[in-house]
Amino acid sequence: MSRVLVFGGAGFLGRHVARALADEATLILPRRAECDLVEASLPELTDLVRRARPSAVVNCTGRLDGTELEFVRAHPLVTAKLIEALRSAAPTARLVRIGSAGEYGPTPVGRSVREDDPVDPVGGYGLSHLTATRLVELAVTAGLLDGVVLRVFNPIGPGLPEQSVLGRAARLLRGALARGEAGIALGSLDAHRDLVDVRDVALAVRAAVRRPALPAVVFNVGSGRAVRIRDAVRMLATAAGFSGVVTEAAPAPGAARTAAVPWICADVSRAAGGLGWAPSYDLTDTVKAIWSEVGDLAHVPLPKE
Repeated sequence: MSRVLVFGGAGFLGRHVARALADEATLILPRRAECDLVEASLPELTDLVRRARPSAVVNCTGRLDGTELEFVRAHPLVTAKLIEALRSAAPTARLVRIGSAGEYGPTPVGRSVREDDPVDPVGGYGLSHLTATRLVELAVTAGLLDGVVLRVFNPIGPGLPEQSVLGRAARLLRGALARGEAGIALGSLDAHRDLVDVRDVALAVRAAVRRPALPAVVFNVGSGRAVRIRDAVRMLATAAGFSGVVTEAAPAPGAARTAAVPWICADVSRAAGGLGWAPSYDLTDTVKAIWSEVGDLAHVPLPKE
């Protein structure tokens, strides 16, 4: 049985990745207290990798918000440390990096973006992810690493964090229903996004770990469909049984980045051919799963707004 070292295994994506791999691999899941990839020194990380003896390393950590410095530390610097640690302590192990659709920046409306299309990220978040991806590509090209980047679009599903618009909407809907309120307020919901079920992302990670040889370094992981966020929020409200008004008025985190990229949709044909992976979850079922988990928290006191 293979040994897979998963960083960020307690997070939104990491929990699903661990479940997808659990039946076919021995998992090593260091807690953040044991190894914070941002703070760990290269010798400390190298020692952990040497002790783990992994056949694959999956990095599910990262930042969704923060300063430019925090993005740089969380993405390219962590990736550089992982590459060096694997070169020293596990040279045959495959590194699976979770990248971001933010690496592309603005894309033509109505068109699905491919891995070899031009990239022009908006802001430090996308640029930091793109820099980390380039580091993996350079190391692979130089024969220094067996590595792959899964360029994940907008992952949603059970356990969705509040930083995402649907995660925030779910929390607001729960509060409105509990208090008998007739409406919730969000930021602009006009953008089109490729919403991919986090369980499908986990299966893509499993495919990347399993595949003996990979024909490319970067693979898009998305649903292959662009959905207007307003429509997704309405689907969530329907799942919640909420008949009130959704107002697009409140400031939204990352609003500037959203406005700069009004449309994005993944072309997932490379993943189908190179990983043997394709998305399988229907958006309606995914939205229901998000609300089902939020509904299970009905007995937990609501935080103050």
